[in-house]
Amino acid sequence: MKAAVYEAPERIEVREVPKPKCPEEGLLLKVLACAICGTDVKVYHHGHRHIRPPRITGHEVCGEIVEVGARVEGYAVGQRVAVAPAVPCGTCDTCRRGIPGMCENLAPIGYQFDGAFAEFMAVPPAAVRALCVNVVPDNVSDHEAALAEPLACAINGQQLSRVTLGDRVLIVGSGPLGCIHAQLAHAHGATQVVLADISSDRLEMARPVAGADAYVNTSTTDLKAEVAKLSSGRGMDRVIVACAAPSAQVQALDLVAKRGSVNFFGGLPKDASTITIDSNLIHYREFFITGTHGSAPADNRLALELIAAGTVNVRDLVSKVIALDELVHGLELVEQARVLKVVVDPRRTT
Repeated sequence: MKAAVYEAPERIEVREVPKPKCPEEGLLLKVLACAICGTDVKVYHHGHRHIRPPRITGHEVCGEIVEVGARVEGYAVGQRVAVAPAVPCGTCDTCRRGIPGMCENLAPIGYQFDGAFAEFMAVPPAAVRALCVNVVPDNVSDHEAALAEPLACAINGQQLSRVTLGDRVLIVGSGPLGCIHAQLAHAHGATQVVLADISSDRLEMARPVAGADAYVNTSTTDLKAEVAKLSSGRGMDRVIVACAAPSAQVQALDLVAKRGSVNFFGGLPKDASTITIDSNLIHYREFFITGTHGSAPADNRLALELIAAGTVNVRDLVSKVIALDELVHGLELVEQARVLKVVVDPRRTT
């Protein structure tokens, strides 16, 4: 089969490799769509401590079951499935406490297991056991199903942020996850959703799909003054920082309302991951700070249900669909913020 193989930082080779065998307790998928994530860009440039090349990456996946392991029940050849890529062990203390997304032995697809930038992908037994494999509803397209994974991450973030009825929500960063957060906040009952970004081009890309009530270009507008105006001086109940900017994390603490919450959703670069904060802001205003970086299998199941119900529109996030041979170009487009989401369809030819 054809696959895009990560060999080393900034070296991906699209070549023929052996087609994976179906594990006895796993599944074999024909890959229908695999979306490019910002993490894929980081891996391309810098590698990852859990990736030992050669490795097929790609983890936002929808595929068709072409073979079911002899010891697997509940799945059938021909079903379309989306796979939650963060595979928990189910036995560590964290998993037993009901927090599988924080599993101490987490083994993500595309990292410890070969991923979906390929024509076929084997679903490991651990993923089947952990209920990571979800049948895609008939009214959800292949490309939409691949985006269940980023939506699942946003679900996790908003659950920990406690977004609820009547909230005013500020999202800093208008990339694909910023757009998803905006839609999801409204679904949670937020009465005001504000989307902010330093890039006017990025905000213009977001407008047709985010559904925010207000958009703030922070390169031309004082965000603190705008938040004060929009919230009648109260601040925002929930502030979600969906970008990798230390300054945005620091400023978020000055924008949140009393007893509100701040979520550091976007991870910072390793060489710029330390910020200085005024702890008195937290002390006197009694707000909460949390961070989220992934999701659990249950979040992925809920994501598919929300897409199927039309609650969250991920279809319009897809800016471009490319072939496997164009993967590096797709990574560049994502890195340059010239698109929202790029989906790789291995059935396509260049």
